[in-house]
Amino acid sequence: MHKRITPKFFGRAKQLHSEMTPAEAKLWAHLRAHRMGDVHFRNQHAIGNYIVDFCAPRKKLIIELDGSQHLEQKEYDKERSVFLKSKGYQILRFWNKEVLNNTDSVLTVIWDTLKEEN
Repeated sequence: MHKRITPKFFGRAKQLHSEMTPAEAKLWAHLRAHRMGDVHFRNQHAIGNYIVDFCAPRKKLIIELDGSQHLEQKEYDKERSVFLKSKGYQILRFWNKEVLNNTDSVLTVIWDTLKEEN
């Protein structure tokens, strides 16, 4: 276990990894194993007290997939985004439906963002 994470968050991240939503699983198939321009992504990655869906730590890029529950937790998402941005991360947010129905466009946005980093 990494020093940057408590056992509680490690267990929760591991649980979330094994219970990925269909949208997360679909996007992970494109991000895992350096498939996106040889960039290393982690899924269900803990940063502080938050677990993000996908993170490219060396690029300081976070990708979050939102379902309908995010309509009811806007304040929490805002607080979380403020914290993550304060740590130097850029955050891309996509709706689950976008990933499932328009994967190529989502991948294009991610790719374009990664190219801007160079």
